Amino acid sequence: MKEYCNPLDIPYKFQHYRGSAHREAADPTLVYFRGKYYLFASMSKGFYHSEDMVRWEWQENSVPDPYGYAPDVRQKGEFLYLCASGGDPSRIWRTKDPFSGEYELVSEPLSFWDPDIFFDDDGKAYLFWGCSDQTPIYGVELDPETMMPVGEKRALIHQDIAAHGWERNNVWEDFDSRYKAFPDTPESYAETRWKAPYIEGAFLTKWEGRYYLQYAAPGTELSCYGDGCYAADHPLGPYVFQPNTPFSFKPAGFITGAGHGSTVADAHGNLWHAATMCVNVHAPFERRLGLFPAGVDEDGVLFCNQNFADYPIVLPEGKFDARELQPRYMLLSYKKRAEASSSLDGHGTALALNEDIRSWWCAEGGAGEWYRLDLGKVYAVHSVQLNFAEEGIPPITGHPDLEKYGRYIDDGKTLRTRYTLEGSMDGETWEMLIDESASEEDRSHPYRVLPEGTKLRYLRVTAVELPYGSRFALSGLRAFGLDGGEKPASVTALHAERMDPMTAFLRWEPAEGAVGYNVRYGISAGKLYASCLVYEKNELLLTGLNAGQEYFVCVDSFNESGVTRGAVQKL
Repeated sequence: MKEYCNPLDIPYKFQHYRGSAHREAADPTLVYFRGKYYLFASMSKGFYHSEDMVRWEWQENSVPDPYGYAPDVRQKGEFLYLCASGGDPSRIWRTKDPFSGEYELVSEPLSFWDPDIFFDDDGKAYLFWGCSDQTPIYGVELDPETMMPVGEKRALIHQDIAAHGWERNNVWEDFDSRYKAFPDTPESYAETRWKAPYIEGAFLTKWEGRYYLQYAAPGTELSCYGDGCYAADHPLGPYVFQPNTPFSFKPAGFITGAGHGSTVADAHGNLWHAATMCVNVHAPFERRLGLFPAGVDEDGVLFCNQNFADYPIVLPEGKFDARELQPRYMLLSYKKRAEASSSLDGHGTALALNEDIRSWWCAEGGAGEWYRLDLGKVYAVHSVQLNFAEEGIPPITGHPDLEKYGRYIDDGKTLRTRYTLEGSMDGETWEMLIDESASEEDRSHPYRVLPEGTKLRYLRVTAVELPYGSRFALSGLRAFGLDGGEKPASVTALHAERMDPMTAFLRWEPAEGAVGYNVRYGISAGKLYASCLVYEKNELLLTGLNAGQEYFVCVDSFNESGVTRGAVQKL
């Protein structure tokens, strides 16, 4: 069984620029090449690789254009072709062995941002690109030998905020103050003047003879960043907007955002969507990576399963239907009690338990500081995700890359994240669960499955060594398992009202025993592919709808014992 938890557990690299220091990886391209999975991401100066897409290793490498955004990687025969944003003209490279660090320059076709190369089954090659709030996504045919343009470029995808609600610059976490006025004064939202969105991050997937051209909007620093799709019978169109757009969309939960990604098949023929997730506290482009099971249904609709998408994702071996995957383990740590060796002003212990990666507990010091979680009673705990945050890390100055590229990506060779995780039944006698005190890795989001049958009430994390000798900080200490008690009551009396062509307001009666709700919606009763996770609240504003499209919705309730499905109704 494969099992992981978003954000992905990989060694995110530190960026030093503009007087700040933060971790970053974004705009991922996933590729399966010679029996191994490769993950190339912006601002990493190397790549990640894996045998199973669960355990990812880092390869420090002199990749071409290491400071270029949105690296794109595609296979053609025995080569991997690679390009990234920037340059005038931009460059396309290839290699037979990405571990060698040896790349051959193939061509300099034109200037592009957010490129995507596509090699079709008939031997033809194409290039797609675009990253702007003014210009569209373009495509052009390439000569497969010279990788130079053949014919004129075509404009393929334009922004359309008059019809596509998700393309608007909706900042989901700001909606509380807005939707208190609903449903009496919908003008407060419907008449908002939206900034033009960035249309970017093209990626073409071919599936059963049809072409699915994906694009991201409205901006990578926003929680509502997602991926949409147009489909066609030819790589250069004409393309038709897919009503399930955005097919990748995660505006709420512990970590938000699911845009600018790639959709590819694994060794068993299952589709996966790798995408950008946002933190955006230390810098606008402070980002992480997420990986989501995906598919194309019997009607040719591209979708992602993003229900509980930052809970543990447990996958069967071999071929599976992504629609059938359900959360197997629930969150046990939400808003439980905690204490710590110390707490910095404004960074109390509760901030590691509020399901928000953008806030964190922070100790006054680093090595030797500890954080103790009390779950309130003894549970069978299946797994733990530790999310280390960065607080007060001084940016490096004077490095040659700062002069050449405007930033410095630390290769991480001397950085270590070392800690211990202990468990206890009574808070007095402790058992070592995870000992990373001698680790040679720097991983800021480790997800660890505990030995089967582990029972505990308390968890204690102790810092041993942290990057740059920084303070000990946790944005999330997340424990998962099943309580074994009663699931919550089902949601009743759902009020769903379309406030304008692209906005709907939902309110429902609180369900007895519920910790939160998963709102699922979609273009038919059998295609509720979009979702939004809500804790404690019993109302929600949906802003990512498409004008003229019929929608259906249901609200599932959940607690530590599982999920209770709600009834589906027309929106």
